[in-house]
Amino acid sequence: MARPTKDRIIEKLPEIRFFKPAGVPNQQLETVEMTMEEVEALRLKEIEALTQAEAAELMNVSRPTFQRVLSSARQKAAEALTCGKAIKFKGGDYRLVKPKHCHQCGKRMRRHKANKKRKNTKQNSCPNCTD
Repeated sequence: MARPTKDRIIEKLPEIRFFKPAGVPNQQLETVEMTMEEVEALRLKEIEALTQAEAAELMNVSRPTFQRVLSSARQKAAEALTCGKAIKFKGGDYRLVKPKHCHQCGKRMRRHKANKKRKNTKQNSCPNCTD
């Protein structure tokens, strides 16, 4: 039996949930469905320009899991763009979380997975400031 999928952390949902080629009626289009975590993976990697490790940490997944989600998103986007298909953002295993920002510098803070061995139990740390 497969292990249940844990929710991926998503900071921002897309404002528009459907894209289609111009000039083609909806009835004639095939649609590619992209999950919300795939959209978030593309946003973090391509728009925010984070490393896979940084993006995986923000989404609360392992780096290999992030790679699989990102590869799936890229494949679906490429298929839609090269084959003239519509893209629909729908579903997935995710939880919407607002990003926390540092009070000192205003930059987004990284989330850390809980670690029982860590003496300092802070859940967030700013990449730009030191305590």
